[in-house]
Amino acid sequence: MITHLSLGTETFAANRKLKQLIDNQVVMLGGNKKLKIYGTLTCASGKRMKTENRVFFSSGQEAIQHGYRPCGHCLNHKFKKWKTDQQL
Repeated sequence: MITHLSLGTETFAANRKLKQLIDNQVVMLGGNKKLKIYGTLTCASGKRMKTENRVFFSSGQEAIQHGYRPCGHCLNHKFKKWKTDQQL
């Protein structure tokens, strides 16, 4: 798990590092640290979150290991499965 703030305090430099991580496929998913939700990097819900709450994962498995659940918008099928599993 990589926090957005750990990439640097200067916005341009942090965004540049993040783009490199995405291009090198080190970062595949984004998450909200406060809500414990993860989703795709293109999710509209994820794009609205505050930088201090933003974290990144290399896989869904990594996000789950850190206690995150799938986003109900961009990962709807995974969210439904997660919700069903929680009710059992």
